[in-house]
Parts: sequence; structure tokens; C-alpha cells
Amino acid sequence: MSVGTSRPTQEKGAIPCRSGSHELSGIDPDDLPDGLVIADERGRIVCFNAAAVRITAVARADAVGAPLEHALPLEDLKGRRWWTLTDPYGGLATRVGQPERNLLLPGGREVLVSARYVRDVPKGPVRRLVISLRGTEARRRTERSHAELIATVAHELRSPLTSVKGFTATLLAKWERFTDDQKRLMLETVDADANRVTRLIAELLDISRIDSGRLEVRRQPVDLPAAVGRHIQAHIAGGQSPDRFFVRIREQLHDLWADPDKIDQVLGNLLENAVRHGEGTVTIEVAPAAAKDDEKGTAVTVSDEGPGIPEESMGRVFTRFWRGSKRGGTGLGLYIVKGIVEAHGGTITVGRGPGGGAEFRFILPVGAPAYLQ
Repeated sequence: MSVGTSRPTQEKGAIPCRSGSHELSGIDPDDLPDGLVIADERGRIVCFNAAAVRITAVARADAVGAPLEHALPLEDLKGRRWWTLTDPYGGLATRVGQPERNLLLPGGREVLVSARYVRDVPKGPVRRLVISLRGTEARRRTERSHAELIATVAHELRSPLTSVKGFTATLLAKWERFTDDQKRLMLETVDADANRVTRLIAELLDISRIDSGRLEVRRQPVDLPAAVGRHIQAHIAGGQSPDRFFVRIREQLHDLWADPDKIDQVLGNLLENAVRHGEGTVTIEVAPAAAKDDEKGTAVTVSDEGPGIPEESMGRVFTRFWRGSKRGGTGLGLYIVKGIVEAHGGTITVGRGPGGGAEFRFILPVGAPAYLQ
């Protein structure tokens, strides 16, 4: 069996894909995104589309007309020959196909294979074997993403839990040896690290809900200017200078119905991002705006005067694990922000602000929810 490395073109006169004795009218198999292989009642391949060529690296000329087990000598992960094991033509007449499996071609090339057994009458002989092939790249990306998430969580949990364990063990073993001030310092550290673990767990729950489409939004009237003021005061209480922040509230803001806790989460993430990774003055503007489908909306813009985000990174800002600098963080905050804004029916964008730094702008549709109108 010869192997091709490039996608061949189907020349005039090449064998077309046929379904039994009828050509597949109205559909060009080469337009399908997945690999399509069709074998006739004798187990010989009559269709091998371009995606199948790409996925298997088997030339079409070597596949069409060849026995299925020769053109696609698939093995399962235990090294068993797949067509011998499943016996599609000689097995039970009640079977209708094979669910998707991860199988191997010679050389270790992995493919995802599913099959459909086509019979003219129930329990009759197999007249056609229709096989779907998919590459494993998407699955590998998902597996890498999950592995990266687990590694990030393990890393982020290890440090605070080590601190909590160390301080509590020390206090329990040597309580009488410490002064009240020393005890307070250690307990405050334990409390801060416990809060850090709690925030990480909350982030993971948010990611799970966003990915599964189960993020619930409990809409209530929200005073955005007041929410912005609370977050700024929290940063000032944490040691930031009041001169670090400039707030601009435009007039004639529309009534906003949103989930107050989740809007606080969005504002907190964006302000924390600007303070931690940006420089100079952090500007927050709240103004009326047009939302999607020309609805009335409210826009919140948060910008700083730091170095900004490189153009080549703009498209990855709202993905998991993106970090704008090496100043800590899990890289999950902006991913969650985007999920929350979109769960409200809003949009969020990133760009370069007037001061040269990063500028985040999200727009939320306003007005009471339908059940209150």
C-alpha cells in the first residue's frame, strides 16, 4: 500500500463515490469536513473522499477498489485487527453499526472511526458499509486544555494550602510561645490564603457553568455607578492612591437589570487587571450605548496608561490561561468575564486606550426582563 502526503485532486474519469449502484447525486463527498469511506457488499471501497485522504494519508488511487481491510488496516489500542474483530459482513444481522472509536493505522496514526451497516431489509446482508473518519486534533486540544487546567489548579492550590497547613500546625504545636500580635499575623495569613482558595474554587465552578451553558443570571436593578464606587474604595482601602482612579459617569443612564453579584465579579476582574497589570491612571467610564439589535444598553469602559496588550495577543485575551504579564493570577479571570457578559446578552471588546494602555469595554442591554413587562 503506497502512502500519499498531499491531497490529490480527482481528475476526470476518476471513480466517483457511489451508493450501491447509484451515484450520490447533489452531494460532492469532497465537500464534507469529515472523512467518508463507503465499501460495497463485497467489502471493496467505492468512495474515498478528500478528507479521508487527508486524515489517513492514504492515496485515493490506492484505496478505491481495494478491500477495506487492506486500504484501512485499522487496529484497536490493544493491537487487534479491527475489521476481523468486528466482522461487519459476517456478524450478527441485527447490528446497525459501530460507535465512534479511537483506532490506529500503521505507523501509529490515530483516527476516530464510526461505521453504519446499510441493509436493504432488516436483518438482511450488508449492502454498504459507510465509515466516517475524523482526526484526533480537536480531542487532543481538549485533552491539553483539561490537563493545563488541572496543572494550573494544582499549582494555585499548593501555595495557599501549604501556608494554611504550616501556620495552623505551628499554632497548634506552639500556641503558648507566640505573642498575641504574632498569632494575629499568622491567623490573618491563614484567612487570606483560605479566601484565595475559595476564589479559585468559585472560578472553577464558573468555568464549568459557562462551558456547559448553565450559568444562571438572576436579574435585579443594578446601580452601576455605585458598584464602580465600591470597587474603587476597596482598592483605596487596600493601599492604592485615590489619584490612581478617574471616574466619568455620563448622564441619562438607562435602568439596568442584571445579576448584581456577577456584575461585581466583572468589575472586580477588570479593575484588578488594570491595577495589577497596567500603569498610571485607571479610567472608568459608564455611559449609555446601543447594545445588540439596536437595543438600549449601558457601556462600561476600563482603561489604563500602561504598555497595553500587543496586537498579536488581542485575539487571545478572553481565552483560558491568557496572562498579560508575569504578575500572578490564574489566567481565568477574563475568560469568566466574557462568559458572564455574554450570559447577560452583552458584548465585550478589548483595544488600546487613549493613554496607550489596555482598554476593556463591555455593553449590557438594559430594561426590565420580559416577565416583569
